[in-house]
Parts: sequence; structure tokens; C-alpha cells
Amino acid sequence: MLIGAIFGAVFVVVNAQSPLNGLTVNLLRVAACLGAASVVAMWFAAARKGRSAEGAGQNMFGKGYLVVVAAEAILLFGGIRVLAAVESPEQANVAWVAFVVGVHFIVLAPIWQDRGIAVPGVVLSLLGAAGLVLAAAGAVTWVPLVSGVLSGAVLLTGAVAFGWRTVTAA
Repeated sequence: MLIGAIFGAVFVVVNAQSPLNGLTVNLLRVAACLGAASVVAMWFAAARKGRSAEGAGQNMFGKGYLVVVAAEAILLFGGIRVLAAVESPEQANVAWVAFVVGVHFIVLAPIWQDRGIAVPGVVLSLLGAAGLVLAAAGAVTWVPLVSGVLSGAVLLTGAVAFGWRTVTAA
């Protein structure tokens, strides 16, 4: 929850830029920071009530998780090097990151026995793929919005929803 909120906010803050106007950029950045702050507050509220704010508990970060994260790191950095080698525009990097992060959620769903995280995973993967298509088509101005801002919004929305569910659980 915390990781998703922080990375979601970072995706929005870093990628909110042209072609959006300055007011929209600033509103998106403020909303992203407020969303992340609300998740942090909900995490503390859940901890104070003695509820798990991170879901499955101790086994979440076992061997399966470590294998997925190691593969994710290799794919992230290796893919960015490949994109540079084939002279893709720099904006394609955010699309690749969104794609790989999305796939990582899809793969973690059965490991964590939580199909719910596959949904944002599919959406992030699609937004990443869309950004890669935009970059290849020369529409690089839109890649940060599609693969960065929208992906960040998906991560933040999921973290806020999970936090709210955790805090309000009976």
C-alpha cells in the first residue's frame, strides 16, 4: 500500500508536464501528493487499530516475491538499455517502466493469493504498452501522460482504496 502510493505519486509528479497546461500540471501534482499523504495517514490509523495495513502479512515477502522483484529489476534496467540501443525516444522509458511494473503485479497476484492486485497490473501493463506504441509512432509528447500520469493515478487509486478498506473494516 505504501509502496504503491509513493511510486504512484512519483509517477504523477515526474510525468505531469506538457502537453498539459501549467494549472493542470500543478493540480495533478498536488492531488498526487495529497493522495499519497492520505495513504500514509490511513496506514498509521490501521496500525493504531491493530489491523494489518499490508494485507497477507509475513509471507508476502518470501521466495516467490524475491524472484519476481529480481526479474523485475533485470527487465527494468535491461529493457531501458535495449530501448537506448535501438534509439527509442527517452519518453519510451516511462512506458517500459509502467509495463514491467504492471506485469509484476499480475505475476504477484497468484503468489500473494490476491487476484485484486492483478487488476491494476493489467491496467498498468496496457498503459505501458500504449506508451510504447505512442513512442514508436512519434507521439512522444503524450507518453508521459499516458504511461506516467495515468499509471500513477492507477497506483494511487488502488492504494487509497485498499487503505480505506483496511481502515473502515469492521
